[in-house]
Amino acid sequence: MSSVKTYLADGFDEAIIGMECMGEIPRVVYSTKLMVHILINRDGMTVDEAIEFLDFNVIGSYLGEGTPLYVDEMTAEDIRNYEFD
Repeated sequence: MSSVKTYLADGFDEAIIGMECMGEIPRVVYSTKLMVHILINRDGMTVDEAIEFLDFNVIGSYLGEGTPLYVDEMTAEDIRNYEFD
């Protein structure tokens, strides 16, 4: 039995949009847009403060194989028009 676990981002249950189950350890998938809205509404942050907080304290944290995935929700049109670096 593996000691690796699936992790949740504390305080962001309402931003969960699914699970990624392709690897051995399932990973929770979060909407970054919903996470920003949670920080704005719950903690009174501005959009810029919320994005900075998430980048530094949540999205940038690596907890191992069960680390959550954070996605920017996009339409097919958004993806077609996206400028990759």
